Amino acid sequence: MSTTRPDSPGSSESSESSGAPGSRQTRSLGFGGESGVVPLARDFARQALYAWGWLPADTADQRAAAEDVLLVVSELVTNACLHAEGPDEMWITCDNKVIRVEVSDRGTGQPAPRTPHRAGRPGGHGMFIVQRLCLDWGVVRTPGVSGKRVWAELGAPA
Repeated sequence: MSTTRPDSPGSSESSESSGAPGSRQTRSLGFGGESGVVPLARDFARQALYAWGWLPADTADQRAAAEDVLLVVSELVTNACLHAEGPDEMWITCDNKVIRVEVSDRGTGQPAPRTPHRAGRPGGHGMFIVQRLCLDWGVVRTPGVSGKRVWAELGAPA
């Protein structure tokens, strides 16, 4: 289900749009040496979910979808903290069908779920969780530029 393709089909850079139905909306958060970046990122994502109508959730499925987005945000930002000297910036993009979360960092490592996954052991669950919750995920690298963007896409609730 998940891959580590460099980018998802049809994705492209976009800026914040008007919020009209069917439009694509993007918000970004720069971390700039902040401390407490995981709760900061979750709060930022939660505010976006409220602005885009994902929260407050009317149904259990909608609530679960919003919680999945927040968990993926936490995992991607935590991985940047643990393996790449911290995140530089986060983008969250929404259209009618998909939410895309991207986190940039200056790390050279390649994120991947640990294999074999051992549920009873501490640590090593972040990318496994991302892989299980997301429609797709991957890594974007720009030639000549240090670091990467790790992206993940989640489907909107029905």
